[in-house]
Amino acid sequence: MAADHQPVMLDEVLHYLDVQPADVVVDCTLGMGGHAAAIAARLTAGGKLIARDRDVESLELARQRLQGLEDRIVFDPGKFSGLRAALTRLGFPVADRVLADCGISMYQLKAPQRGFSFLEEGPLDMRMGATEEGPTAGEIVNFYSEKDIAQILEAGEERRGRRIARAIVRARPVETTTQLSGIIRRALPPMDRSRIHPSTLSFQSLRLAVNQEMEELQALLDALPEVVKPGGRVVFLTFHSLEDRPVKQAFQRLAREGRARLLNRHVATATDEETRRNPAARSAKLRALEMTGS
Repeated sequence: MAADHQPVMLDEVLHYLDVQPADVVVDCTLGMGGHAAAIAARLTAGGKLIARDRDVESLELARQRLQGLEDRIVFDPGKFSGLRAALTRLGFPVADRVLADCGISMYQLKAPQRGFSFLEEGPLDMRMGATEEGPTAGEIVNFYSEKDIAQILEAGEERRGRRIARAIVRARPVETTTQLSGIIRRALPPMDRSRIHPSTLSFQSLRLAVNQEMEELQALLDALPEVVKPGGRVVFLTFHSLEDRPVKQAFQRLAREGRARLLNRHVATATDEETRRNPAARSAKLRALEMTGS
C-alpha cells in the first residue's frame, strides 16, 4: 500500500517548505512517508528529518518505504502535543521546517480493522494510535448519554446530531461500523442523503472526539513559536473546515503580532490535474508561514 500512496500537493509542500540540505525538518504526520521521502532526498548527512506519527503501524510501513534514507531520518512516535518535548529529548532545540498533514491517512481509512470507514465492516475503534488509551468510538456510541453523543456529532458539524444520537441510543448495542452506518442512514430523511454519504460527518465527528484531534491541532499551533527557529518555515495541509479554521486563525494571529510572515495570503489548493489523478487531494488546503522570531 505504501508504494501506491500519492502524497497530497507534494510540489506545493516542497515549494513552501524550501528545505535546505542541512535543515532539521519535522514531519508531524509521517503517514505512508510520501512527503518524507521527497524531503529526505533533499537533505545531506548534516540534515535530519524527524519523522513523527501517533500511529506506530504507519511508522513501520513508512520505514519500509524510506529504506536507503535512514541515515537522515529519526523515527519517533508521538502526538502533535508532544513535539516540543520530543525535540528536546532528541537533542534538537528547534526545527528549521515543520510539516503537518492533518486528518486521517489512506492506510488508516482502508484498514477495516481500524474502524474508520463506513463502507467496510469493522470494529468501532477509530483510534489513530491503535494502542492508545481512551474511549473508542464503540464506547462512545454504546455508553455515552444521548446528549453527549449529540454534542460530539454537532461539534463535528453534523447539524442533525440530535436525531442521529437518538437513533443510536435506541439501537444499542452497536458493534460494527456498517451497523452504525445503517442506523445513521435510517435516521435521516431521504432528502438529506443526496450530497454526501449520510455517515460522513458522524464518522468524522466520532473520529475527532476519539483522538482529540482539535485539541492536538491547537497544541501544535500554540507551540510553533517555541519549536521553529526564526526564519524557519511551517506548512499545514488540512482537509475540512474544522481543521483549516484554527490554522488560518493561528497563522493570522502570529502575523499580526509580528512573529511570523504569511507565505501565501490566500489558501493554496490542489491543481485540477492533481485532483483528477488523486481524488484525495480534492479538499486539501495548504497554508504556509515563515517565523520571524520578533
